Amino acid sequence: MKKLEIKKYIQKPEDNNLSFRVFDLNEENLYHYLTPHKKDHFCIVVIENGELQLHIEDKIHFLKPKKISVIFPGQAHFISDLTDDLKGKIILFEEILFCSDILKNELSTYNVNLSTQLNCTVLSTEDFKEGVYAIKIIQEIYQKPSLIKKEQARFQIKIFLLGLIESVHGLQPILNTDTADKPIYLRYKKLLNEYYKQYRTVQHYAEELSISTKKLNSLTKKHCGETAIQTIHNRILMEIKRQLMFSDLSHKEIAFDLGFNSPSALNKFVKAKLKETPTELQQELAQMYNT
Repeated sequence: MKKLEIKKYIQKPEDNNLSFRVFDLNEENLYHYLTPHKKDHFCIVVIENGELQLHIEDKIHFLKPKKISVIFPGQAHFISDLTDDLKGKIILFEEILFCSDILKNELSTYNVNLSTQLNCTVLSTEDFKEGVYAIKIIQEIYQKPSLIKKEQARFQIKIFLLGLIESVHGLQPILNTDTADKPIYLRYKKLLNEYYKQYRTVQHYAEELSISTKKLNSLTKKHCGETAIQTIHNRILMEIKRQLMFSDLSHKEIAFDLGFNSPSALNKFVKAKLKETPTELQQELAQMYNT
């Protein structure tokens, strides 16, 4: 299945320096969505008028006005059965620059089944109007971006997402979570965030939780759609991106800080996961955020 990158969605040259996109829902912009694919970034679909069917993994969501869908990175999806009067917006954005910290620490309790809960969200008329207004602001920034305005867009997207999360948990505080599973999964997320630099095996975390590796894999697949080892590797990758983007550390210092035996081990890990070297990744991130 083809995996699409955000940098492929370029309508104008200066988009190269942006890590978000805002498009109108129309036939031209939906071309890539008509066949099953995955993305390496987030996608928000907002319906203002008309209807469409959005297939995400093994579920079909019937989107119409006041419904908003958030498609998470790695979720297979495609669109079908659009009505002629369709009107709305699509927002694409990078996790590392916009919301990698939203569900950490004090908000970690909200990160249970969130990747499926937000696939289709129904808002009140008032909340939907506020959301559409926020998207209008983001689109205006997208049309005429500047360094300060890009920061404004970043916070607008965060506020928008937090509003969706609050509405989901306010309406359905538990939402398909097993009361026996939830505390164990949250303990795992907490352990991973604290010790991912030192411990990278599924066996270690399973032993800390007093469960089998099979059970831990079952928990992570249920709550975030990834195997346990994928959650470990993705947590490490997220920190690598953060440090390449925001720190002054050399690649050697980053490698040892994150528990790699050598810079070449870091290079091998990044190359295996992202098909590019840390230097290439750093240049790409810098170009995207114009730093």
